[in-house]
Amino acid sequence: MVDADSGWHGRGGSNTPGAGSGGTHGAGPFQGRSGIPALPDGRSAPALPDRRSTPALPDHRSTPALPGRRVAAASLVALAALATGCEPGTATGAQDAPPPVRATRAAAPTASPATEDAKPPTAPTPSPPASTTPPAPTPTPEPARTTARPAPEPSTAPAPRILMRTGSESDRVRELQARLRQIGHFGRNPTGYYGSVTAASVRSFQTKRSLPVTGSTDEVTWRRLLGMTRVPTAAELRPPTERPVAAPDERCLKGRVLCISKNSRTLAWMIDGTVVSAMDVRFGSEYTPTREGVFEVFWKSRDHVSTLYDTPMPYALFFSGGQAVHYSADFAANGYGGASHGCVNVRDKKKVAALFDQVRTGDKVVVYW
Repeated sequence: MVDADSGWHGRGGSNTPGAGSGGTHGAGPFQGRSGIPALPDGRSAPALPDRRSTPALPDHRSTPALPGRRVAAASLVALAALATGCEPGTATGAQDAPPPVRATRAAAPTASPATEDAKPPTAPTPSPPASTTPPAPTPTPEPARTTARPAPEPSTAPAPRILMRTGSESDRVRELQARLRQIGHFGRNPTGYYGSVTAASVRSFQTKRSLPVTGSTDEVTWRRLLGMTRVPTAAELRPPTERPVAAPDERCLKGRVLCISKNSRTLAWMIDGTVVSAMDVRFGSEYTPTREGVFEVFWKSRDHVSTLYDTPMPYALFFSGGQAVHYSADFAANGYGGASHGCVNVRDKKKVAALFDQVRTGDKVVVYW
């Protein structure tokens, strides 16, 4: 530091234009080692060393000695720099005054990426504050609407009217059975009675045609069946037997033969291979079976009564011991729910009566499966 009372009080000395390096009263801004020039703002400038001393830089480094006139020029440049505040530090002896602020040009933006401290040209949408509450789930977009048809509402239409059901008995039932037989759903001859076999046949037809499976014949089932079949003939409506007559055994193809099939449970009266009449029959039980084979009619008894069982045997045609073909009132009433004691029972009394009149003693009888 330089003492403030070193001889400079802001007044000029003599007007000598240029004092030498050792002059003490020369005019101008530099007046030797003892003279201190005044700065434009009135502050005292630091003392300048003589040509033999080295001025100190603001960062306390030394500069090389300047000879002769270069010392004065360098001193003037230093004073001008301190007066205008171009150095980043403060002048010696003026620590209490803040340095002037330098105006700087804003740097041109560069292409370098922004950092955390750099503000982007356009402020982004502020992030929501941190919270312990989990974020709301992102709504799932609705799937694309399809053109699926809505489920049909239950129909309020009344159910089809039932025309025939189990227990019915009529000519229409006979026609139903004949039509079902035409397309393979009824394996017997029509009887006119709507029993379990007929109900099962109707269910089979309804299942095959994708109709409601009830076993009863309603208007829809009946119309569908009429559209698929033809009007039955008289022979189809009233065949001679309940079940189709079996193909005759080869032993039945010649002569006059009572051809009896245990498999089809039918009797065919044949002359030289032609069926004259046919009827339903049943046989003996497993304990009293009907004998099989080829036999002859050896006795005819119109109003016979069994002496062994005390049972009527009208229109009896005996062919093997006590076994005979005859009418059975039990068979007519109960069907195949019963059995004989070995005889061949016939349930159609009119047919067996006509047969009794045609068959002669010595005619052949063939019983087979």
